[in-house]
Amino acid sequence: MQGLARRVTAVRPDLVNADASVGELAWNWGRGRATRGAGWTCQLWFDGSELVAWGWFRPQRDGACLGYQVHPDHAGLVDEVIDWYDRTAGNVERTVVPCASDRFGLERWAAHGYREDEGSLGDAGDWTQMNERDLDELEEPALPDGFRFRDADEVGPEAVVRAHVDAWARSTYTLEDYLGVRASAPYRGDLHLLVEAPDGTMAASAIMWFDEANSTVEFEPLGTHVDYRRRGLARAMMLHGMRRARAAGAIHATVACLGAPGHPAARELYYGVGFRPFVRDAPLVKAAEAASPA
Repeated sequence: MQGLARRVTAVRPDLVNADASVGELAWNWGRGRATRGAGWTCQLWFDGSELVAWGWFRPQRDGACLGYQVHPDHAGLVDEVIDWYDRTAGNVERTVVPCASDRFGLERWAAHGYREDEGSLGDAGDWTQMNERDLDELEEPALPDGFRFRDADEVGPEAVVRAHVDAWARSTYTLEDYLGVRASAPYRGDLHLLVEAPDGTMAASAIMWFDEANSTVEFEPLGTHVDYRRRGLARAMMLHGMRRARAAGAIHATVACLGAPGHPAARELYYGVGFRPFVRDAPLVKAAEAASPA
């Protein structure tokens, strides 16, 4: 699946769905397979020995969601993906998030009864925007006095997990989840960055996923401890990370954020370090059919 993401990135990066990038696949699969993987179902489509499409079905409390990717040279397979999803999910509300730039795909989803998810598309909605920048010119990162950059190989698994949980208050992230992430390709501990506060607290963290085939690096996830926000830590960490990624051979970087007007914080941070909008997703939903009267 990551190999397909690399091949699509090479020819049509605007068609890589938000949940189908190299880094997003690694993050979701690594952290979820230990505790939730038994409920996940994947379907793969091949052309000979080469993977050209996949669907990843995940049941939810109030319905189902689908991650998927289809290589543009085999675009017609999207109909098979949709049919498989409908059969697998059953008669529940179904959601999916194709790329807004995938005109053919959007037409096919519409033909199968999927419509814009108005709840996700509102001013406080949860649609995703991908941002990008080249790594040719990078500012020197500056941390407040007493803070310093670290990486996951230096601080160890327990500190890494604590940093994530401190940044995401509702997170259920565990050591087992992290070990799954760490085992995922192409995780690198030296590209999993943290900022250490003077008292030893890990005040911010970010994983960078390096796609060597396309010389690009993706931030996912990135967060700051609630007690250390608005001090420029995330900005400095991103600049430091991009410089480290450039030294490893990356020439391009991406980062996703919520794109709706009601979620400006991450977007403004990314714009502040040189990222600009690239592509966005187009959330779709298909309602469950009402039961026939007895």
